[in-house]
Amino acid sequence: MPNTLEARVAGALTNVRNARLDNDVISAGMVRDLVVGEDGAVSFTFVLGRDDPAALVREARRSVQELEGVTGVRINVVEPSGEAGSQGPPGTEPARRAAPPQMPQPADPGALGKVIAISSGKGGVGKSTVAVNVAVALAKAGRRVGLMDADVYGPNVPRMLGVTDRPTVAGNKIVPLDAYGVKFISLGLLIERDAPAIWRGPIITKVIQQFLRDVRWETLDYLIVDMPPGTGDAQLSLAQSIQLTGAVIVTTPQEVAIGDALRSAKMFERVGVPVLGIVENMSFFVCPHCGERTEIFLSGGGPRLAEELGVPLLGQIPLQAALPDLSDAGKPVVAADADSAAGKALTAVAEQVQVRARAKSISLPILSG
Repeated sequence: MPNTLEARVAGALTNVRNARLDNDVISAGMVRDLVVGEDGAVSFTFVLGRDDPAALVREARRSVQELEGVTGVRINVVEPSGEAGSQGPPGTEPARRAAPPQMPQPADPGALGKVIAISSGKGGVGKSTVAVNVAVALAKAGRRVGLMDADVYGPNVPRMLGVTDRPTVAGNKIVPLDAYGVKFISLGLLIERDAPAIWRGPIITKVIQQFLRDVRWETLDYLIVDMPPGTGDAQLSLAQSIQLTGAVIVTTPQEVAIGDALRSAKMFERVGVPVLGIVENMSFFVCPHCGERTEIFLSGGGPRLAEELGVPLLGQIPLQAALPDLSDAGKPVVAADADSAAGKALTAVAEQVQVRARAKSISLPILSG
């Protein structure tokens, strides 16, 4: 029936065109196993070839989410098992291809609320600083916030929050520590400070799953996940373990950082995770004496990346004197110096993250200015 939600979902997907095939994704056979539940939850498999733009997944998700009556969208992205468009000799039928391998379905976050990954293409761009300050800013606004330090190679969240006690175990659950109203867990709390994390993929996967399932998070509005830099096992494990609300990509203005950040964003798109926006860190320097603004690095990298990806620029964080000292002392700038340029910028980023992450079915008030 044309008026059913399933028909409207299929109709919306026919408006998503693959320019490479000059066809819509339904007619091209890129959408399979479409299921629309009575509660408005939509799920389908999206067959994305190596030559297809990863933005098609984001466009398909957005076209379905905008429909009235849709409460959620789950997309299982798979690769075709054979070369797309290959044909046999004239007059013969194309060879049948085996069904593509199915990726594990991520678990519903349930009481964890909105799960947001803070990621970057390379290290040293301030990803953990953004993750910690966004979490603290949300907690200051009255949200129930958890912070999961999934950067197993450089777990710096405990130092940035000023708490290094070992967590206890109660009822077979790890009890997270608390700082600035944020519940958090980190590998840095469980291993010695000088212990190198020389781990392969399966161990990284196990750590991430344990932090998700075996920590007593209780009921959260937001779970902020500080990811390691790059596009490796940790990112894939998180995306396959739990339904992510979205990812925030942190970069600096230089082109070398922008290129790495672009690859990080494309990785999340590839696995069906929407990119909520871009945060440009170390954007400029404001003299604390005269107030003059100086571009230390090449400017405009963050806005260009956001435009290329078709996502908003969530904020530009300035370089600020004493900001590294505050981090080393375990004092997030949004708490210790909220009226500074960096404090205001990071609070604004937290507000934009909340706006972008808000689901249709849950109405939370926006952060107050």
